[in-house]
Amino acid sequence: MRRRSFLKKSALGTLLFSTARFPVSALEGPEMTRLTILHTNDVHSRIEPFPEDGGKYAGKGGAAKRATLIQKIRQEEDHVLLLDAGDMFQGTPYFNFFGGELEFKIMSRMGYDACTIGNHDFDAGIDGLHKQYTRHANFPIVNSNYDMSDTIMSDHIQKHLVIEKGGLKIGILGVGIELDGLVPPPLYGNTIYQDPITCANKEAQFLKEEKKCDYIICLSHLGYKYDNDKVSDVQLAGQSRNIDLIIGGHTHTLLPKADLVADLDGKMVTINQVGWAGIALGRIDVSFEKNRKGKCISCGNSLIQ
Repeated sequence: MRRRSFLKKSALGTLLFSTARFPVSALEGPEMTRLTILHTNDVHSRIEPFPEDGGKYAGKGGAAKRATLIQKIRQEEDHVLLLDAGDMFQGTPYFNFFGGELEFKIMSRMGYDACTIGNHDFDAGIDGLHKQYTRHANFPIVNSNYDMSDTIMSDHIQKHLVIEKGGLKIGILGVGIELDGLVPPPLYGNTIYQDPITCANKEAQFLKEEKKCDYIICLSHLGYKYDNDKVSDVQLAGQSRNIDLIIGGHTHTLLPKADLVADLDGKMVTINQVGWAGIALGRIDVSFEKNRKGKCISCGNSLIQ
């Protein structure tokens, strides 16, 4: 009887498979969810493409081209995040004339999910930042190491945030560079700089343990790396826990491919940065299995032609 039952089941299985009625999903690996992370940094008020003057970046960049590329990717992918690592302001007459209004309006229209602050974002003063942000931006600013509680921006800076995409909980935090020596004190007012590594680890632990995030991103305006002991993205990654990805800015580094640095627990942290002036759009695709364990499957920086 056992042999007869086994033969019946085997025959049925063979029939279902051969007639294409066998569920193919039964032969596949675990169900995957893919998150596509798009990012910019140090756009510096570059609204239009570089002029066609024979220069290195002639004709490259521009907000319209970036918006078109972002829209195309959103049509192709189900779960997309769009992030910026600071220095949105300063660099063209658009900032001098409009004071940051145009930059925030354009980013809002593009659908940015979050940004952090760069040193040049204080160039119109903290009052100017507040004015343009509250009037023209519809996305959050995250920063965990600038204490702005005694400034006009106190209610508009988040230490962290959680965004849900495709059933995943994505934690986002931000850190910024020391302002003293880069920005005249009257422009940043009572903003207090705190150690970015300590602050980033504190927020990452909270996002992981309390908010139960599946993936944690740090938007950093520290700089990729330096020849001295100045804190950088590479240092942050090596001295961190719970951070999966660092999206960097400040040093205008166009990485040919994302860097990988082991954290305090030996886990690899992905670091990426896409130059400056909007010449490139960073893209990082991360796949998640049912157990919510994320694995970076591809990283690429697309020059905006």
